[in-house]
Amino acid sequence: MLPSKKRSRAHRRGVHQGAAAAALAGLLLATTACGSDNAVPEGAAPEVPDDLECFSGNLAGSGSSAQENAMATWIAGYQAACENAQIYYDSIGSGGGRSQFIDGSVTFSGTDTPMEPEENEEALERCDGSDTVNLPAYIVAVGVVFNIDGVDDLNLRPDTIAKIFDQEITHWDDPEIVADNPDADLPNLEITQVSRADESGTTENFTHYLSEAAPDAWPHEPDGQWPGEPAESAQGNSGVADTVSRADGSIGYLEMSHLHGLDTASIGVGDEFVDISPEGAAQVVGDSPRREDNVNEYDLGLELDYGTTEEGAYPIVLVSYETACLEYPDQQEAEQVKAFLEYVVSPEGQQEASEETDSSPINDALREDLMESIGAISGQS
Repeated sequence: MLPSKKRSRAHRRGVHQGAAAAALAGLLLATTACGSDNAVPEGAAPEVPDDLECFSGNLAGSGSSAQENAMATWIAGYQAACENAQIYYDSIGSGGGRSQFIDGSVTFSGTDTPMEPEENEEALERCDGSDTVNLPAYIVAVGVVFNIDGVDDLNLRPDTIAKIFDQEITHWDDPEIVADNPDADLPNLEITQVSRADESGTTENFTHYLSEAAPDAWPHEPDGQWPGEPAESAQGNSGVADTVSRADGSIGYLEMSHLHGLDTASIGVGDEFVDISPEGAAQVVGDSPRREDNVNEYDLGLELDYGTTEEGAYPIVLVSYETACLEYPDQQEAEQVKAFLEYVVSPEGQQEASEETDSSPINDALREDLMESIGAISGQS
């Protein structure tokens, strides 16, 4: 069934406080069935565009756990306005999401790194012979979180972070850490590094940062799987947050919507230390060019400058993408994913996600490119 225009805002706000509750309940059931730990937004029905397109039926996606809270917000907003739509998202990690998309198990995937050209080749059969498109829809800072009893503030330079996570610096009172934290009462306590157990776009972005910002201290290639033998590992952003929160002396990395009150390090950028913030992350993304190996004109993969030394920029940033086919074997499938993704990148969708997760809304120039790419998605009649 092709999408139909949604009903008026007045009608939606009147009858549909109940619809919003039903949508949220449906989302909770769907994500629970998939084993997700999505945080489901509460309160009044989210804002949606007046010209929102609605579809009837089911739409399934999977992938990035960095996106899970934003995706819960988008799904709740869309389903509150479009009563006959059921959207399911399983936050199994970027690698798993791309695999499920390639084998046709889901209609779209969420991924914290764009599909590589070889993955695009693998997806040709699933996409009816067409290319894929990577659509940057979620921009968020990645925090270096720590748990040290009695220490709330911590400055860490890129080389220091690299040596800590490579287990070269092993105690919190190491001279390299103390030098940048003269006022902190750092204990002679062993550092427990916590990394992701699953293949993760958060890990890939974090190791990209280490490779570019601290090339002399980080001997590993960027990868979605943690290099070497981790001290501790956990599944998903939520697992890392839980592990760090329970272990005195621990340090980990996770995207901003999963901080949940954990202390975050200020990151060395040039001659200053920068606190984590949506604005600092947006500054890095704003001037990022497209990747040279994007597979077509509608593919919007970005090349991030993790090694920036610009004042105020927060360099550990994650851009999470929605990956879709340019052409689907089925017209209904194409119309469903187009309608939902148009809401995801809309000003309303971006603002709702930002309020829920502290993400950085995309700017108007990027939105214009995204709408052109989404508009190019089609399906066989």
